[in-house]
Amino acid sequence: MTNGSSPHLVAIIGGATAGAEVAHRLADRGALVFVFEQNARPYGKIEDGLPRWHEALRKKEYETIKEKLSHPGVTFVPDTAIGPDVGFKELVNDWGFSAVVLANGAWRDRPLPIEGADRFIDKGLVYQNPFVIAFNHAERGDRPEASYTVHPGAVIVGGGLASIDVAKIHTLDLTIRTLVERGITTDIHELEVKGIPKVLAKHDLEWADLGIEGPTIYYRRRIEDMPVMSAPEGADEARLKKVEAGRRRMLEKAMDKYRFKVEPLSAPDGLLVEDDRLVGLRFRRTRIENGRVLMQDETFDVKAPVVISSIGSIPEPIEGIDMRGELFDFKDWDLGRLEGYPTVFSVGNVVTGKGNIVASRKHATHVSEVAIEAYLGLSDGDRSAAAEVAGSPALDAAAETADHVTAHLGAATPPAPERARQLLERIAARHEAIGFEDFETWLEKAGPPC
Repeated sequence: MTNGSSPHLVAIIGGATAGAEVAHRLADRGALVFVFEQNARPYGKIEDGLPRWHEALRKKEYETIKEKLSHPGVTFVPDTAIGPDVGFKELVNDWGFSAVVLANGAWRDRPLPIEGADRFIDKGLVYQNPFVIAFNHAERGDRPEASYTVHPGAVIVGGGLASIDVAKIHTLDLTIRTLVERGITTDIHELEVKGIPKVLAKHDLEWADLGIEGPTIYYRRRIEDMPVMSAPEGADEARLKKVEAGRRRMLEKAMDKYRFKVEPLSAPDGLLVEDDRLVGLRFRRTRIENGRVLMQDETFDVKAPVVISSIGSIPEPIEGIDMRGELFDFKDWDLGRLEGYPTVFSVGNVVTGKGNIVASRKHATHVSEVAIEAYLGLSDGDRSAAAEVAGSPALDAAAETADHVTAHLGAATPPAPERARQLLERIAARHEAIGFEDFETWLEKAGPPC
């Protein structure tokens, strides 16, 4: 990927799992890679979206990302958001990069689909991403502006793995608080690993003895449709039935171990408001016909101290990139190509709009039931299989993207020496502005992740 002694210069936007993998692969092939990261640390949703009880998994992913970004051909540019700090069009068209890869993920919550709902944010309505981020940082106290409050009887609108994480945060936290009142000490990690019933049994208690009203997840499809595990592409009827049975089995195990409920075939349909505060939702019953959700006449009201919307994450808009609804308007959804930007590629959740740790791209490898059970905490033994959930799909997509970028660079001319010098000066100026010296020193200064 060089022309004589001139290497190609490539920008990666986003330094977490997919971005670090693409950066490392391209650097291995001779490119000089510059990773722009909006945060101080490059760990993305591994740090802020993966609940803090995943200690071993998080540590493994942190080490992998750090190793990839430590490649001598990779330069880290932290605390630099594309848009506010560096314009997207400017970066692509003016800096001199031979290619730009969007790997910035999906950080914005998909809006609750009821008109006027967002007027009640922090007045009875909470979105999943800020809730989990605040939970992860609560013990450290390093985000005083972010706080989470767990209420009994919470309503959670969702249906995927992220909504189960939100439900677990509620029951684990409520159990700890209630046991403390009885003079019993436990912690989030013991409860998550052993499960609530086993910890209670150790103290001759049952869930009913605590008097806790756990949360309920309201899901618009059937339990068998919950996207906790996916069916292989082209699966026949028998295989689909097996996947559906696996989903139900997983959900039943999770509900028993972590004491939350799921109300299927229920779609949010209206707001319950008192004194300018959201106090619950009206739901409409649904039925599934040929895979489609059909609304029924029956409705029911559910009052709750808080409603948490966990219906998915979408990319943050970037000035200069056209949107198609909630997602970027890609002309090629497999490669994440944008109209008018022939040097731009995309990878990971920025393409799919799936902001959970499992999802990467629609053609990513199927994640096994064993790995999903490990992620959910339903395995009795070693949880190392959970690493497949966090890493494998993203890495497969990143490898494919690296191959396509390599092919593009093979047909492109590297920047002229003067152009490359100007680009490096811009990077140096940004580093000086944020006080960056080198990757290792910067990470020490930024402090350890959650």
